[in-house]
Amino acid sequence: MPELEIQPFSEEHLEGAAALLEERHNRHRAVEPALPQSVNFRGEIESLWGMAHRSGAAATRNGELVGYLLGVPRDEIWGSNMWVEYAGHAVREPELVRDLYAVAAEEWVARGRDRHYALVPATDPGLVDAWFRLSFGAQHAAAVQETPDSTADSPAGVVVRRAEREDIEAATALDLELARHQERSPVFSQIAPTAVTEEDRDEVLTDIDDPAVGLFLAEIDGKAVGELLMVPVERSSMHVGLARPERAAFLAYAATVPEARGSGAGLGLTSAGLAWAREQGYPVTVVDWRETNLLASRFWPARGFRRTFLRLYRAIP
Repeated sequence: MPELEIQPFSEEHLEGAAALLEERHNRHRAVEPALPQSVNFRGEIESLWGMAHRSGAAATRNGELVGYLLGVPRDEIWGSNMWVEYAGHAVREPELVRDLYAVAAEEWVARGRDRHYALVPATDPGLVDAWFRLSFGAQHAAAVQETPDSTADSPAGVVVRRAEREDIEAATALDLELARHQERSPVFSQIAPTAVTEEDRDEVLTDIDDPAVGLFLAEIDGKAVGELLMVPVERSSMHVGLARPERAAFLAYAATVPEARGSGAGLGLTSAGLAWAREQGYPVTVVDWRETNLLASRFWPARGFRRTFLRLYRAIP
């Protein structure tokens, strides 16, 4: 086999990288056809290449591009980071990603950027394994399912209804539940729960009034014990680019109070959310979760959601 050559990624690699990315996406869509069909692959890569402080590597054999990897920094809320975004890598052979990362990461770490994230197709076990053998682990998942033609009624004793303006106190209190849960083991989220602000109240009231949004509450014995928010996928900052179906509802938030877990409140809320997506004419629905959130990472796949992308993470000691 001809010797592999790795060099810094440059503008001359854009055309070949777009072809490789298209190949990867076509393989992905063969398994998960809900993903977008119409993608400007070169445009996706050019948007990364045009960002400040981007860097990466390209692999060639006999002058032919066989793999590339591009990293870009995000907001410092993620630490001293570099991200391999949805369009940030594609390879002919999964093992090549390890060689590319070895070259690219050397520069990242030398610049003090020691928290690395990679968005990887979840349906490609060979590619996921290659990243895992670089000491990355699964941090977050994006998922999709076809919006069902029908949904079950709420379990006995659980009432699910649209939130109204009079529910503002209950709704804003439930907005803190997910953050409280993910602050604990084994998630250990650094986004700590905070007190409800007037801005929070205004946002909830905006959601209640917005006809393009579905905000639902679950009640048991007249007490609000759970909340679920449905919005168009265009309002998602995670389901973008190659991960954004062309017409989709986004299940943006769901939480129940600890004492109501196992009551069926989550099932009732999910049924209401999927019914809303169907009534709004969305053929598919997307959601995402922390893989270390044991409840979410089990609940959503059991409701029919299929992982499309994994966000992998590695911190350099």
